[in-house]
Amino acid sequence: MKKTFQLAHEKIKYPRMIESVKAEVRKHLKRCRRKSLPKGADYWDFDCKFGDTEKHAKSCHLAEIDKNINHAEERVLKSFYIEVIATPGKRQKKQN
Repeated sequence: MKKTFQLAHEKIKYPRMIESVKAEVRKHLKRCRRKSLPKGADYWDFDCKFGDTEKHAKSCHLAEIDKNINHAEERVLKSFYIEVIATPGKRQKKQN
């Protein structure tokens, strides 16, 4: 998912728009995790970017997406960009 979310709407209040963005991201993650894994992969990993615009988007961890959305809400941004790309991952054994 590569998307710029517009948060200005004449009938829907700002907090509801923020909640709908969070719900859409969660829905996308669930959909990606349901897909069958390619041979040799153990789990789905996600490459994420977040920013005010696509140009200014910076890499972040999946767990930081909600925090970044909350930070955008505090700054009352009219739009922001989120990129979440699913990639197959392979677990590595711990070395003792």
